Amino acid sequence: MTGIIRIKRFTARPVIVPMNMPLQTSSGAVSKAPLVLVDCETDQGVRGHTYIFSITPVALKALAEMVTAMSELVAGDELIPFDIERKLTQRFALLGLAGIQRLAQSAIDMAAWDALARARNLPLARLLGGVPKPIRAYNSKGLGIMKAKAAADEALKLLGEGFSAVKIRVGRPDAIDDLKTVRAVRKAVGDNVTLMCDYNQSLSVAEAIRRCEMLDDEGLLWIEEPVRHDDYAGCACVTADTRTAIQIGENFDSAFAMETSLAHEASDYVMPDVQRIGGVTGWMRAAALAHAAGVEMSTHLFSEVSAHLMTVTPTAHWLEYVDWANGVLQEPLKVKDGHVLIGEEPGSGIAWDEKAVAKYLV
Repeated sequence: MTGIIRIKRFTARPVIVPMNMPLQTSSGAVSKAPLVLVDCETDQGVRGHTYIFSITPVALKALAEMVTAMSELVAGDELIPFDIERKLTQRFALLGLAGIQRLAQSAIDMAAWDALARARNLPLARLLGGVPKPIRAYNSKGLGIMKAKAAADEALKLLGEGFSAVKIRVGRPDAIDDLKTVRAVRKAVGDNVTLMCDYNQSLSVAEAIRRCEMLDDEGLLWIEEPVRHDDYAGCACVTADTRTAIQIGENFDSAFAMETSLAHEASDYVMPDVQRIGGVTGWMRAAALAHAAGVEMSTHLFSEVSAHLMTVTPTAHWLEYVDWANGVLQEPLKVKDGHVLIGEEPGSGIAWDEKAVAKYLV
C-alpha cells in the first residue's frame, strides 16, 4: 500500500482474560489478566492491533476512556507514529506523562506502528530496520511466592514448555525461605539452566543489601527490583555492594527516567516495559541510551511486540515471556529451543480471536 494513510480512530475494548498459571508476588497476587485491546483504524482499511495490561481491573475503564480521548485528538492525522507521539506529548504535558496517560499513549503508539507495518506489508521488525529471527527468552509466567518444593516442580514444568531459563519470585517474610527456594529450584533444574529472581520492590535498601549478599553465590543471572523502583540512589548502593547483577527498569515511565537511572549507575542491566517507556517510539529511544551506556537491555511483558523490538536493540539481552494475552489471540507466539519465534507476517503478529474477545469483554 502506498500514498498517505490517515487515522480514522483508535478503539479500546477492556477484557479480563483467565491466566493459565496465577502468579503470586511479594506485592500481591494476579490470577486474571485485565487487558485493554486497542485497534487503529485507517482510511485505507488497514487496522493495527495491540494491547495494554492494566494490572488491576479498576483501571480498565479509565484506560479505555483515555485511549478514546487521545483518538479524538489525532483522528484525521496522517499515520506517522513520531508525529502522533509529539502531538500527544504536547497536549498532555501539563497533566503529566505517566500513569494511565503513559499507558494509553503507549497503546496508541504501538497500534499505530502495527498499522503502518501492515500497510507496508512488512513485519514490524523489518519496518524498524531489523529482521525477524529467534529471540532468546525466559519463561516468566510462573514461579510466584510458594513453598520451595512447589517452586522446584513448577520450574521443571515451565522449562518443559521449550525454555532454558526461568525467573523466581522472591521476597518472602524470612530471607532464609527465599534462599531455600532458589536452591531447591537450582537443584531440580541443574546447572545449565539460567535463573533470575525478582523482589518486586519489596525491600528497604539495607535489607536488600543483606538479602542480595545471601544470594550472591547461588548462580543467578540477575536480582530484579530489590528496592523501590524510583530510588535510583538506593538501588545504586545495592548494585555497588552486590556481586550478582542488579536488574531494574520495568517502571521507567520514559527514556528520560532511564537516562536518570543510568546516570546514577543504579543497575547493571535495564529492562524497560514497552507500555510504560512510550511504546515502540519510546523503546527505540531507550535502546539508543542503553547502547550508548554499554548496558544490556531486556524486555518486560508484552512478548509479541517486544520480540520485534529486540531485533533492533543493539544491546539486546533477554525477552521476558508470558502468555497472558493468549486467550484472545488467533496465533500465540511459538517457542522453540529457548527462543521465541517471529515470522514474516505483517505487523507484530497480533490478531484477535473475536469469539474469545466477546466472551471476556467487560
